[in-house]
Parts: sequence; structure tokens; C-alpha cells
Amino acid sequence: MVNQTFGDIDKLSVNTIRCLSADMVQKANSGHPGAPMGCAPMSHVLFTRHFKANPKNSNWLSRDRFVLSNGHASALQYSVYHLLGYDISLQDLKDFRQYKSKTPGHPEVGMTDGIEVTTGPLGQGISNAVGLAIAEAHLAKTFNRGDYKVFDNYTYAIVGDGCLEEGINYEAASLAGHYRLGKLIVLYDANGIQIDGSVEITFTENVLKRFEAQGWHVQEVADGNNDLEAISKAIEAAKAETNRPSIIKINTTIGFGSQKQGTEKVHGAPLGNDDVAFSKKSLGFNPEESFVVPPEVKKFYDAVCQEGVEAEKNYNKMYEKYAAEYPELAAEIERRKQNKLKEGWEDKLPRFTSKDAAVATRKLSQGVLNIVCNELPEIVGGSADLSGSNLTQWKGSVDFQADETGRGTYSGRFFHFGVREHVMAAIMNGISAYRFGFIPFGSTFLNFIAYASGAVRLSALSKHQVIYIMTHDSIGVGEDGPTHQPVEIIPNLRAYPNLYVMRPADGNEVSGCYLKALKSRSTPTVLCLTRQNIPQLEGSSIENTLKGGYVLSDPATTPKVILVGTGSEVSLCVEAAKLLNDEGIAARVVSLPCWEVFDEQPEEYRESVFPKNVPVLSVEAASTFGWSKYATASCGIDNFGVSAPAAQVFKHFGLVPDVIAEKAKKLL
Repeated sequence: MVNQTFGDIDKLSVNTIRCLSADMVQKANSGHPGAPMGCAPMSHVLFTRHFKANPKNSNWLSRDRFVLSNGHASALQYSVYHLLGYDISLQDLKDFRQYKSKTPGHPEVGMTDGIEVTTGPLGQGISNAVGLAIAEAHLAKTFNRGDYKVFDNYTYAIVGDGCLEEGINYEAASLAGHYRLGKLIVLYDANGIQIDGSVEITFTENVLKRFEAQGWHVQEVADGNNDLEAISKAIEAAKAETNRPSIIKINTTIGFGSQKQGTEKVHGAPLGNDDVAFSKKSLGFNPEESFVVPPEVKKFYDAVCQEGVEAEKNYNKMYEKYAAEYPELAAEIERRKQNKLKEGWEDKLPRFTSKDAAVATRKLSQGVLNIVCNELPEIVGGSADLSGSNLTQWKGSVDFQADETGRGTYSGRFFHFGVREHVMAAIMNGISAYRFGFIPFGSTFLNFIAYASGAVRLSALSKHQVIYIMTHDSIGVGEDGPTHQPVEIIPNLRAYPNLYVMRPADGNEVSGCYLKALKSRSTPTVLCLTRQNIPQLEGSSIENTLKGGYVLSDPATTPKVILVGTGSEVSLCVEAAKLLNDEGIAARVVSLPCWEVFDEQPEEYRESVFPKNVPVLSVEAASTFGWSKYATASCGIDNFGVSAPAAQVFKHFGLVPDVIAEKAKKLL
């Protein structure tokens, strides 16, 4: 039973968090003091009365997960985690927002002990939290047996008004309610202020009514500044609600204790020395001292930390019994904890010869998914209402759905994301962030990855191994026209650091791209796949694909020109090269399915593919932007597409062998 008795030590602890946060921002002369000072009570209650974690082992498998969705309030999380005993020292608090510090301006996974996800862009955090809750529900249903609760954690998130204004949160809340994620609990810091002033100038909806309509359990705490007992009882009630996610609206005062409390002036700027002194005095602290942790507060939080240490010890005893009784399940848990893939799965990837039939790469992708999804249970994923077009629902797949709905089960691994591309990507990040070897994928038409770009960027930044299976990758979409023809998307994606953009040219390259994507544990991948059939190419192989680019075919003599392409255009390069070779112009064909992987190869290898002083013509049914990196000239589309059958669209843009061959001649 949770201790609902609150006293002087709790009030002192709350004010310690407030003062530490104000000191951090003031010393850095940068940051957001208001939200931390207002959220200090809810944070203190959450982490001292409800949150299950061992700060001395922040990777404990059964820990509760916490996401600070309004990441600009990072001083709050760092202050609380310092008190709890995570690897964040008082000096780290003093180094807030400084070069190479453990306490960056917004929480970043991998930089600070205990941080689960990188937050900053508003709305992403609550969406990641949905992914974390999905991961827990899936693993609990898959591995728990009887009284053995190997996976049994809550996912908590603190959000602000800004998070709830961003469109992605509507998608996230809708899907979380649909999935009935009863172990997801959101604390809504309702302080009524945003950068431009009162939220009433832009945000007057009834948030709780909206969440209730989306299938959530809703509560409200009137005095979030002082009523710690009400906050705690609301969290307890949320934990007791097992069939719905919960949101608790907690009314707070931004910058509580400051002269400027309750105004936008405490949102995104230091309080100033005078106001810091005023705040400390109003909160019962010495205005002449900074970064003070009273010994009784330290003792109180040390006891909370010790409870976490003991909780993990008890869990480990339970797990030992579980492993003895269910050794096969335990072995699978250990494999996945270590991010190890099963041995031999890659040997089952399909291989092709030039005699095999022409097939669309989206169809070839489906063949690979039918193999790898049944070999590797850590692969989970789905489609944004296009599974019949993306061909991502593998044979034998079971839908992830709340068991009581009769539509599937939490142990299912296929997700119907609905028309929600942005949150699909953010949920994939959240599933990956659970850190249990998951390899999530999501799918839509390539053009609509633009709707998900905010989350795609965070996939790359956070080093999440997620796979974006994007079909209908070019003007080959044909009659759907320029609204669906992604001419600028591929160059845009290639600009992201730490993102593999793969456009396979045939079956062997599809297999090779999946092999690389599934083994790349810290890099997300975008697979760009055709709707139209394309031939199997002589000279392609899985092994060559793993180099990112390679010589597909060479003339009998030293090449005078090189044709390089990706995806469906590689076969056009092959046909154009035949025309050139027939005229006595020695033409090499290079397939370049992934620029980023090719650029990782040794310089000697790259120069063997693109020898100096040999002109290069790139061929790609997309914007030519960026091709100057490799090519002397380009055949591409520096305009929007047109609506017509695919063959006519390709001819309209000059992406046909004879036109390509003529352009190559001009380079000589």
C-alpha cells in the first residue's frame, strides 16, 4: 500500500527541486525554470511514492518508464534524478546546458543516466510513451506465466499544454485509447501558459473531455502546487484502472515561488539573480546559497533509492525461479536483452538470378518479411492503413489488439496504425526505446513519410533501430499523380545524419538491404520500394548490396562513361549501357542502393567503383539534388510529377534508355 502521508520533509523536498532547477537555469543563463518549479510537486510524489526503479541500475528490465514529454523542463528531471541517486552529480547540475555535460538542454538518451527517450519537439514524448506502453503489454502477454510477472511496469509521462496542442498527440491518444493501454499514465501540467502568453489565446478545448472521448480514464487535481495527497491518490486510482490509459490534469502555477509566477516571463528565460533570491526566500531557502540539498532531503531520497535496490533484488529472486521453471522462455529473454539475433536466419534470405521473373520490390519485400518475421520474434510492425499496398502483413501474423476486443491479442506483432503516419513513427521509436532488442517497422507510401519527418529525425538522432518500409517510391506510382509521386523525398531523407536510405534494384538487393537493416543496431533505415515490376539483374548479389554500391556490369574494355542508378532505374541504366556498348562506347553500370553505406567503404574501394577522370551520369526518378557528390551530370526530375500511366510518365521525364544513352554521349 502506498504511503499517502505527507509532511514537512515532502514540502522541503519539493522546494529543493524548485530551487535546484532555478539555480541550474540561472547558472547556465539559459533554459526554462517555470515548468520545473510548477511540476516539482507532481514529480516528487511520483518518484517517491509510485515509481518503481533502481537508480543504481537504470537498465533494470522491470523498471517503470518515465518520459518528460515537455523536454524543455529538463532541469526538473535532472534535479529529481540527482536526488534519487542516478549517475548525475551536483556538479552535473551546475554544468547544465554546457559543452559535453551530462545535462543537455533537453533530455537525450545515451547522454544522461536514466533517460529513456530523447524529447524536445513537443508531442513526441507522449507518443514515445505510447510505444513504451505497447512494448510492455506485448512482452507481458508473451513471457509472463502465472504469478511470474517478468514484465510488469507502468509508463509515466509528464506533458504540458504544448504537447497537447501538437497534432501528433491526437493520433497518439486515439491509438492508446483504442489499444486500452491501462499501464500508461500521463500527468498533465496544466499551468495555462505558453511562450506567447495565456493558452486561452489559442487552446480552449476541454482536454479531459477529449481524452475521455478517446477512451481514456480522466481525473483532475485542483491544487497541484500544494496538495500532494490528492496527486498521489489520483496516481493510485490511475494505476487501479487496468482497461484504459489514464490522464491526470494537475493544475499548477508556472514558476511557483517566483515574483513572475503564473506568467510567460518564467517560461523560457532565467529568472534573474534578484528573482532567484526572492524565490528561495519565499520557498524557505537561504537566498545567498546555491545548489543546496538539505541533509534530511538527501536522507529521504536515499531511502527511496534503497527501496529500488531491494525491489530489484526481489525481482531477481523471482526471475531465477521463473528461469528454472521456464528455461526456454528465459533463454529467449536473455538473447533479446543482449541484442543478439538468432543464428542462421540470414541464410534463409531469398536469392535470385537474371532468369527469374520481374517483380515489384514491394512484393519482394513481402517475401523477405515472411521469412524474417517468423525467424525473429523481436520484429514487430505494421502499416498506416495500407497493409494491402505495402504488403507488410506477413503469413501467420497476429494483430496486436486488446484481448477483450476479440480482434487480436497483446502478444500479436502486427499493428494497424490507421491513417496516422506521424505517430506510427514515434511509436516505433518508443518500442525501440524499451531496450529489449525490438526491431520495429512501419509502412506507408514513400511520399507520406513526410508526415512523419519529426519522428524520423528523432529515430536517427536517438540511434533507434527502426525500419521504415516505404512503397510506391517514385513517379512509377503513375496515375495517382504529383500528390503521390515523391520526387523530393529521397534527397530530403539522404540529408539526415545516421539514416540509411535504401533503394534496392531487384530481389538480391532487397534481401541485402534487409540484411543490413536488421544488423544495424544503432541506425534506422528507410526502404524505398517500387509499385511496378522490375527485372532481376545479372551481376547483383546480397554481398554486393552490403557495400552500398558496386559495379553491376562492365564493358570488355576500360569504361569511357559510367551510368549509376538506384532502384527501378538501374535496369534502365543496363539497357542504356547496351545501346552505348553497341555503338562502341564502353559503358559501366553501377548500382548504388544506399549512399550512406557506400560512403562507409574504404576510399580505395569507392574509387574502384568511380575511377577518377571517368564521367558519371546518374539516373534516378527523383530530384537530382545531391547527385553531384558522385555524378558529372544527372537524369532526374527537378519538378513535380504528372498524372499518367507509369510508362508515359517515365517517357515524359526522359527516363528511358535511348534518352539516357544520348545524355551519356554528351559527357564524352
